[in-house]
Amino acid sequence: MDLENPSMENLTYILEDMAKRLSVVNRSLLNPNDYDLSKYEDIKFMYDVIIQKGSLSAFETQAFIEELRHVRK
Repeated sequence: MDLENPSMENLTYILEDMAKRLSVVNRSLLNPNDYDLSKYEDIKFMYDVIIQKGSLSAFETQAFIEELRHVRK
């Protein structure tokens, strides 16, 4: 899968994987329909950082969730 190209399919994949990696209990926070494709690059950047870091502290996890709230529609 080529995640470099903005699409709803890619956005859905990224958000679902982020939910798993961040151990988000309330998955409705990461509903792809609540995000605009114009913010894809921002979301992809956050996803890349999460992948690169591997494991996150509780503080880092909360910070990523807060940033995702800012890019929601």
